[in-house]
Amino acid sequence: MKLGFLLTLIVLLAPLAQGQSTRPAARRGLFLDLGDGVEAPTQPLSGSGSAVTRTPRIEPTPGRGTDGRVLVRVSDMVAVRGQEDNVIQGVGLVTGLSGTGDSANAARRSLLSMLQTRNINVGIQDINSANIAVVWVEATLPPGIKPGRRIDLRVSSIYDCESLVGGTLVYTELSDMTGQVVYATGSGALTTGAFSAEGDGASAVRNHLTVGTIPQGGKVERLVPTSLVSDHGFLYLDLKYLKGSFGNAQRITEAINAVYPGAAAPQDAMTVAVQVPQDLPEESHVAYLGSILAQELEPERVARVVINERTGVIVMGEGVRITRGAITKGNLTVTIAESPEASQPGPFSGGETVDLPRTDLLVEEEDRALTIVNGAVTLQEVVEVLNVLGVTPRDMIQILQSMAQSGMLHAEILVQ
Repeated sequence: MKLGFLLTLIVLLAPLAQGQSTRPAARRGLFLDLGDGVEAPTQPLSGSGSAVTRTPRIEPTPGRGTDGRVLVRVSDMVAVRGQEDNVIQGVGLVTGLSGTGDSANAARRSLLSMLQTRNINVGIQDINSANIAVVWVEATLPPGIKPGRRIDLRVSSIYDCESLVGGTLVYTELSDMTGQVVYATGSGALTTGAFSAEGDGASAVRNHLTVGTIPQGGKVERLVPTSLVSDHGFLYLDLKYLKGSFGNAQRITEAINAVYPGAAAPQDAMTVAVQVPQDLPEESHVAYLGSILAQELEPERVARVVINERTGVIVMGEGVRITRGAITKGNLTVTIAESPEASQPGPFSGGETVDLPRTDLLVEEEDRALTIVNGAVTLQEVVEVLNVLGVTPRDMIQILQSMAQSGMLHAEILVQ
């Protein structure tokens, strides 16, 4: 009995004689023994990662339509000179805000000036601008609109207003760029289509809080002079943006002359002049113009590619052509993952916590051979040829730009 006790005591004291810990093995696995009785934890084994993936290609099914001739009206191609919209603008004051107005002194001065026009005299120090906001007011006058008609107003904050929800625009004058001639006035309750809710730990916002509209909130006060027929007895049809070309001007001329022989003549790629018959009474000029704008024609096929690099959108016209060539596109993917770890000292060791950088770097380069691209003369062939490359829309943007520089792509490229 005594011999067994002595053997057990020797086994327990042996590690202490050699400077070792007597903690259980499971506990010793969590610490590093520094040899002086101070122990530090082991480094964490967790890490972070990142990857770049590519989803399977989606093959859309063509919708119902026609691959034949598409006719458009002359009114969709041109604008009548002298019948333009006019933008008027002004600075107004929105009241009734629930503490979300401007904090700038400009709002106080604006309210002070408005009160003085009503013979109300107060000091600027007595005005709290939390419920008011200075705003920019705009409206568009259609050609020929008469005084007394109602128009829509667009209202936007100028200073640091937080929200225009629930506000009302005070009577405001809208003028031209010079500010000398007032063409409309406006007032009324704003419609923003927005709301915000906020708590101590979360908030929710829908739409834009500092921009709103007032449907039918403006009243036209003055007629904007317009003209239909020039002094020389001509109607001038100006082709719209990106529709101007010599081919379209000629086709519009032919469509008009088919109804009124010899009446139209193209002046350049952007303008078609139409002669008004001298014996046509003035009250029939509108009907004459309406019959011209109702004519239909097939527009010229435009070789144009529109690219939006931010969203990856590519739109092609039917006039795009491709000549035979070779293309290769290899993707280079660099993946970097940072997962720093903290080295913490043990209790009562007097050490400092140190951040240890840990970086995972992966570079993948795709190896592709040259691909022969056959020529294409129709839109269907162009799509089929480009789909052979099997690249993403963003890669296709770079390929199209390079093809245009090499002379393979015969089209105008517009980058949005």
